[in-house]
Amino acid sequence: MQPFIYLILALFASVKVQGNTLVLLENQVIKETHSIFFKSLQDRGYSLTFKIADDSSLVLSKYGEYLYENLIIFAPSVIEFGGSLNVDTITEFIDEGGNVLVAGSEATGDVLRELASEVGFEVDEEGSFVIDHFNADISDEGQHTKLRISSDNLIRSPVIVGRLQDEFLLYQGTGLLADSENPLVLPILTAASTAYSYVPDQPIKEYPHAIGKDTVLIAGLQARNNARVVFSGSLAFFSDEYFTGEVGKLLQGKIMKTHSSNQKVATSISQWVFREHGRLRVSSVQHHKAGETAPPHDYTILDDVVYKIKIEIYNNRVWEPFNATDIQLEFVRIDPFVRIGLQAAGNGVYEAKFKIPDVYGVYQFKVDYDRVGYTRLYSSTQVSVRPLEHTQYERFIDCAYPYYTGAFSMMFGVFVFSIVFLHLKEDDKKSKKE
Repeated sequence: MQPFIYLILALFASVKVQGNTLVLLENQVIKETHSIFFKSLQDRGYSLTFKIADDSSLVLSKYGEYLYENLIIFAPSVIEFGGSLNVDTITEFIDEGGNVLVAGSEATGDVLRELASEVGFEVDEEGSFVIDHFNADISDEGQHTKLRISSDNLIRSPVIVGRLQDEFLLYQGTGLLADSENPLVLPILTAASTAYSYVPDQPIKEYPHAIGKDTVLIAGLQARNNARVVFSGSLAFFSDEYFTGEVGKLLQGKIMKTHSSNQKVATSISQWVFREHGRLRVSSVQHHKAGETAPPHDYTILDDVVYKIKIEIYNNRVWEPFNATDIQLEFVRIDPFVRIGLQAAGNGVYEAKFKIPDVYGVYQFKVDYDRVGYTRLYSSTQVSVRPLEHTQYERFIDCAYPYYTGAFSMMFGVFVFSIVFLHLKEDDKKSKKE
């Protein structure tokens, strides 16, 4: 009986839930029209809680603890969130490490605009679409708002959007502007150079809010605490219709159609924003003198040092060795005295060998790895470096040999002078006696 109980416990332990996720919908219809996307999340182990965005019982935390790890907002035109939920509580949720996926539309309300501005995005005015007369899908009704977007317009980061080549996406929604001065903001998907964002039914009397490749369709943010936010200007981008639809264009009088890659990209984006992809961690750090294995109490200037760090990446719910060729180590005392590339030693271990500078003080072994799509990896280990003891200095230094020669020549000269001087005194005594 006891082994059977252990087997049941092991089976339950093997079922790992990715995280509790709150899904805010504009209405219950969205749950049906976007069922493929939600099912893909559930198949990956997410526990989804569906609620209407203005539900009076909405709450993110209770007794100081967050009830959810992720938040999905598929309610573009919501005027005000229900319960205790508002823009301030969502930004606080992000500050505490929560992840947020938001999908807007041409009817994006003020509350989502305010949320977007808090994380570095700006949404175009209500009623505006991204329009492209040269890259509209063949099924467009005439306003050229249903766009055929090439995969070349995706950010060059497979960890965020996966690997696509010569594929097309469907997009219909409003345009975004990303804060170019914010280094944390990522333009994940941009429009073609012929696109602009405006209200289709109105004549263009003012300069459009965004034009060309400055028109961001999907934007992302990775905060300094590694929390992630994705804001899409199109709710339809995640719909079943766009997941299973075809992208068509007229080429030399013939209609050419290919299957849309929305599902691939949406899945990759959701994996990134909920931190299934791109998570790095330091597993272990070792440092010691060359020829030894244990770290010393302190180092001496000009010691030969060996530094090792093991880095892992989260992949398919397990931590695996991370492979890269651009990781650097800095040996820092206020400023870096040594900067050297880490060499892969296998199994996620990276190694560097160098000589400690001829300057004593308190130093840090520092690894700061920050790349697009990956969580920031930071490791700092403090060590002391002391000067040489008096018994450790060299007895004879090459550059001092002229001084040694001068000293010994002086001693030899005094010795010769003494002999000559004593000899001359004896001669004087003899001459006086005679």
